[in-house]
Amino acid sequence: MDKPINFPYKSKIMDEWINAFYRIKGMENYISDFHSHQEYEIYFFHSGDCKYLINNRIYELQPGDIILLDGMTLHKPNPGTSSPYTRSILHFSPTWLQELLNALGIPNLLDPFKKLNNCLIRTSYDETGQFVDGRIKEIVASLKHIDDEAQQIGKKNEFLEAEVKLELVQLLLGIYKMSQKQLSQITSKKSEKELHAEEIASWINDHYVRKVSLDRIASELNLSKYYASHVFKEVTGFTIMEYVMACRLNQVKYLLEMEPNQSLTEVSRSSGFESVAHFSRFFKEKVGTTPSKYRKTKTSRNIPVN
Repeated sequence: MDKPINFPYKSKIMDEWINAFYRIKGMENYISDFHSHQEYEIYFFHSGDCKYLINNRIYELQPGDIILLDGMTLHKPNPGTSSPYTRSILHFSPTWLQELLNALGIPNLLDPFKKLNNCLIRTSYDETGQFVDGRIKEIVASLKHIDDEAQQIGKKNEFLEAEVKLELVQLLLGIYKMSQKQLSQITSKKSEKELHAEEIASWINDHYVRKVSLDRIASELNLSKYYASHVFKEVTGFTIMEYVMACRLNQVKYLLEMEPNQSLTEVSRSSGFESVAHFSRFFKEKVGTTPSKYRKTKTSRNIPVN
C-alpha cells in the first residue's frame, strides 16, 4: 500500500522542468516581492482573502480562480490576514513539452499562456475548476513518486517522467478548452482605491526607466502625495518605490538574458539605475549573485519560450 502524501509537496529531481505545490496553506513558501521567471505558471486560488497583482492590473480573487501566467510579467499575490490563504501553484518549462506537443499534433496548446496576456479564468469551483484542482494534485503525487524512486535507485526514472508529461498535457488540454470560452477578460467592479493603485502602477510601468519621485507621480495623476503613497501600499502590499525597483530589476533580468552584447553599464542605464554601483549592489542583494554571474548562468542554458 502506498504511503500517503503530505501536502504541500515540492519536487526536487524535476525542478529544472517542472515543480508544483498543492494546497499551500498560510504564508509558507510565500513570495512577498514582485517576481518573474522563465517558466509558465498555473496558479489556482482555493480560499482566503487575496488580491493578485499582474504588472499594473489587480484582481480580487474568488475561490476557484485560475491565473495563467507567462512568467516573465511581474506578478505577486497580496493575501490578507482575515482568513486562511490557500493556493496551488505549478511551474513548467514549455521547452520540456515542445517535442511531445509537436508529435501529438497540438503545437498550439500553450497559446493561452502566450496570447491571453496573463488571464484569469473564473470557475467558481465548477466541474472545470475541480478538474484543474484534481490534475494538479495528481501531478504533485507523480513528482513525489519520481523523487522517492530516485532516492532508492540513484537516478531518475524516464518512464515516470513521461507519465508526468502526459498528465501535464491532459491538464493543459482542459485549460485550453476553458480558455476558448473565456477569451474576454473578466471584469468586475473595482473600488476607487484599486483603480487609483492600478493607475499609479500603469504610470510607473511607462516611466520607471527615468527618474521617478512621489512628487511627480502625485502631480501627474492629480493625487495628493499622502493618498498616493498610502493607497498603493494598502492595495498592493508594498511601497511605490519598491514597485519602481521591482520593475527595474525585471528589466535588468530581461536585458542580461536577451541582450548578451550590452555592457553592464548599458543594462544599468537602460533599466533606470542612476549608477552601475547602485545597480550591482541592488541586484546582488535581491538575486543573491552578481549581474555577470547571473548572465553567464542564464545564457549557458537559455530556454526559449516561443
